Amino acid sequence: MDVQTIRRRRWYILGVLTVSLLVVVLDNTILNVALKTISDPDQGLGASQSQLEWSINSYTLVFAGLLFTFGVVGDRVGRKRVLIGGMAVFAIASLLSAYAQSPGQLIWARALMGLGGAAVMPQTLSIITNVFEPDERARAIGLWAGAVGLGVAIGPMTGGLLLAHFWWGSVFLINVPVIAAGVLLTAFLVPESRNPSPGRLDPAGVLLSIAGLVVLSYGIIQGGESGAWLEPAVLGPILGGVALLALFVWFEARAEQPAFDVRLFKDPRMSAAVASIALCFFAASGVFFFSNFYMQSVRGLSPLQSGAMVLPFAAAQLVFSPSSAAMVRRFGAKAVCTGGLLLVTGALAGYQLIGTGTPLWVLGVVFFVQGAGMANVMPPATESVMSALPREKAGAGSAINNTARQVAVALGVAVLGSVVASVYRDDLSGRLAALPPGAREAAGESIGGAHAVAGRMGAAGQSLIDPANAAFVHAMHAAALAGAVIAFLGAMVVLRWMPGRGAGPGPGDAAVPVPVVPGREGSRYESVTGDA
Repeated sequence: MDVQTIRRRRWYILGVLTVSLLVVVLDNTILNVALKTISDPDQGLGASQSQLEWSINSYTLVFAGLLFTFGVVGDRVGRKRVLIGGMAVFAIASLLSAYAQSPGQLIWARALMGLGGAAVMPQTLSIITNVFEPDERARAIGLWAGAVGLGVAIGPMTGGLLLAHFWWGSVFLINVPVIAAGVLLTAFLVPESRNPSPGRLDPAGVLLSIAGLVVLSYGIIQGGESGAWLEPAVLGPILGGVALLALFVWFEARAEQPAFDVRLFKDPRMSAAVASIALCFFAASGVFFFSNFYMQSVRGLSPLQSGAMVLPFAAAQLVFSPSSAAMVRRFGAKAVCTGGLLLVTGALAGYQLIGTGTPLWVLGVVFFVQGAGMANVMPPATESVMSALPREKAGAGSAINNTARQVAVALGVAVLGSVVASVYRDDLSGRLAALPPGAREAAGESIGGAHAVAGRMGAAGQSLIDPANAAFVHAMHAAALAGAVIAFLGAMVVLRWMPGRGAGPGPGDAAVPVPVVPGREGSRYESVTGDA
């Protein structure tokens, strides 16, 4: 495939890569709408709230821990090869998840999906960065980032449609035919590329990062489940996880070829952009986790109806993500990213207006504002990350960007989910004391458990529903307010440290390399000239 052919096909290549990315991102949000069904002992697996959190976090933590490694692997052995291999693993893991027979099997299958996703995501952005020239790259990244937002939005709707007609495993099975088509199109359309001077693998760094994140998340989730934050069984894992992550940072700062180069964060454009992505997704991911329980348990919506409620978020992503590049050219990345984070802050604060009987259009407006805000955070922040690095380090930049997002999603679900669990249990404690021991534990664990207990108790259990709903809404308010504070801190970080419009170009803007052309491996990258 010669240079001119690559140039002519660049938008088709972007389309294939975007679809590949969409499947990976959509999978996490499509699961959200199925959580209530999976927790049902009759229709699903009878998973507890902590097991549901781990079904999300096993994916995101493995994903985050291996992103940088697979970025380096793609730079070394070829991004197209790693992309196809990752998609194959993702498809196999999707089959295993669809036919899991217990919550434990689902958690492990989801971890394998995280491995496949970690191989896919950095390659997509690396290939885009190498195929497009700087004058088109911002628009291409905007469309790529729009796919991330679109996956977040259309996942619930797709999951709702599947659950209306099939069993819960269909939310994973749908991945397989899409990935099969993606593999064929990738094999024929996407060019191979690699870094002529790739880094070495760092297994010690990878193990430290995954161990630290898993132990920290375990402590946080245990704290939310038990409500005893100062108990050794909770405080020990939290402190141990923090210590492992501190050791990871120390080790990576001194490693010759680190798995995650913490020294790159000396660049204020890089550090502020990554912080904006992390804080935005930390705040938003936990809110998405509990909003589905609000819609299905408190408001009684079906999975399809609750998925449709997220369509305003999707609409905002479709409207604002493609235009974010033009906004950055006009106002600068700092202004656009700060404004986006302030919109997210306002949306999360807007959850305080939502009660047990609030008109649902209010929630739709909140989703729209949140989608508009996130659409104006991801593209400029991603462009800032990629522009702060030399182009041959595209894999590293992509991995840093996505690692921050996935870690933030995992910790957001763990932290804000624990806030919801703690506040809900405390508010309902008076009602729980009157229940038998088994029913008390089930009702105190989640809003879904309370409704299930009330259903089994018949008329006597109806008095539990209103207090449980009120307790959950109060817990949702507390978690959303915490998310709003986090998003506002992100806006202040960007306002203080992200360079403004007058900042000079970064090293990523200096050269325009293109992928390796088979048969011309002696020159891995060369300048692209002329029009498409």
